[in-house]
Amino acid sequence: MLASLVVLTMRAIGFATPQLPGGNLPTFGYEIVHVYPHDPNAFTQGLQFVDGFLYEGTGLSGRSSIRKTKLETGEVLQKRDVPSEHFGEGITVFKNDLFELTWQSHVALVYDKTTFAPRKQFSYPGEGWGLTSDGTNLIMSDGTNELRFLDPLTFTEKRRVKVTADGTPLRQLNEIEFVKGEVLANVWLTDYVARIAPDSGKVTGMIDLRGLLSSAERARVDAEGGTMNGIAYDAQRDRIFVTGKLWPKVFEVKLRTKS
Repeated sequence: MLASLVVLTMRAIGFATPQLPGGNLPTFGYEIVHVYPHDPNAFTQGLQFVDGFLYEGTGLSGRSSIRKTKLETGEVLQKRDVPSEHFGEGITVFKNDLFELTWQSHVALVYDKTTFAPRKQFSYPGEGWGLTSDGTNLIMSDGTNELRFLDPLTFTEKRRVKVTADGTPLRQLNEIEFVKGEVLANVWLTDYVARIAPDSGKVTGMIDLRGLLSSAERARVDAEGGTMNGIAYDAQRDRIFVTGKLWPKVFEVKLRTKS
């Protein structure tokens, strides 16, 4: 119920389902390679595959956490609850640190990747949504059509780009992942992922991930306020994983050209 209220409240204050770009961009479909279990109570905000494990950040005030899970079984191997005053958002592992954004607290929390012990925190303006890294910079989304590039040592903003699709701003960029030189971004309240050129911010294609859940699973997730959110990439084996808030499964997918 709480998750549903969060979604309804955000829609009421102006976060309507975005209008996606038309047919001038390439559209990609998918092939399901494997399905793995996922905690259906996890309100997924960030996802990353590191050293054979999934690292996950979950949201909702009083329920937010960071986790290390076993991909094959969904078992939570390690977990740390986030202080109840924070609504956890996107995460990324950078070297020995795990960074976590918060939605409206204007605070990034930094933990030791191995122990999950708190190390430090940074402040930033605006909201925190998604977080990833290109190996040099942290890249942050904030629910608008902009991506911020940040210094991982100081969290200082180095630059930002405006994301456009067919020349139109693409807003509500949520969980993000850096994959093969481009940023993949969930578009909140949709089952679409944008492929973004990080230098220009131009969307080079859209990935249509509709139909991953069964109709019964979709009905349950929709009723509880869950949406697709969560992209992780295994660079060593070239695997892409996707899931969502309150989704019972993680899907390994291969992209297929549709148009």
